[in-house]
Amino acid sequence: MIDLHTHSSASDGDLRPAELIKTASEKGIRALALTDHDTISGLAEAETAARNAGIALIPGVELEINAEISGSIPGLAINGEFHLLGLGIRCPTGLFVERLKFLGNARDRRNRLILEKMNDAGIKADYREIEAYAGGGRAAGGSAPAGHKPVLVGRPHFGAFLIGRKIVKNQEQAFKRYLGKGRPFYVPKEGLNFAEAADMIHQSGGIAVLAHPMSLYVAWGRLPGLFGRLREMGLDGIEAWHPTAKVRACKRLDELGRSFHLYITAGSDFHGSARPERRLGHSAGDRPIEDTFLTDIPPLEKK
Repeated sequence: MIDLHTHSSASDGDLRPAELIKTASEKGIRALALTDHDTISGLAEAETAARNAGIALIPGVELEINAEISGSIPGLAINGEFHLLGLGIRCPTGLFVERLKFLGNARDRRNRLILEKMNDAGIKADYREIEAYAGGGRAAGGSAPAGHKPVLVGRPHFGAFLIGRKIVKNQEQAFKRYLGKGRPFYVPKEGLNFAEAADMIHQSGGIAVLAHPMSLYVAWGRLPGLFGRLREMGLDGIEAWHPTAKVRACKRLDELGRSFHLYITAGSDFHGSARPERRLGHSAGDRPIEDTFLTDIPPLEKK
């Protein structure tokens, strides 16, 4: 098995990068992409662990993209999340690192606004309380490992806080009631321009892959127009296989992507206990991700 979409505690996953690699090794995964949100800070630790475990590491990232691309296609609206995977980031450029810092600062501004909304609603909290849940191992309300410094705070950590306060029972309830789009504590996230993001991925040695296309909330009839436009602007592939989509939809995306000569990838989008239904090495329909997904795309393993 392989897995081309995973997260560690460097962003909003439970496991430290080395722990993620260890778990992957125990499950028989031979190649894994670490694609933390808007950061590559976990790659060095993952590389060392992967080398020791005999796993091929694919250095990656998952970037937040502004949805303004919709304005270039008349009648098209992107109502959901627009995320872009960069797979094979072997030599991040100075611009790449600089834009990641921008995204990190944008995330911090967003977190402060979410906290403000919570406090205004009568749920009093200090930002340090939320940070404590970002120490790895606390995304579902557990205790953080001693001495593990918070790296990146995201909505799952606010969810963990709400669970800890017994305001909600689980992450699903936290997002449906408070943190999801349109909910009381939701704050839009700043992102990058798509063309810029795709170019800096290419300049850093990687390929640009549209993550979980169904999360765009674009009608099937409009997807061909979107894929064609994005292809012209630098898109290399689509993550046709993702655990939040039905197998039937994934097959349809697979066929559509291939018709535009896009690379097809599959991932678990593993985070850990915050989303226990997402299993390492498995994607839509809980199907194992076979290594055939690596045969039709450029070599991505870290050399």
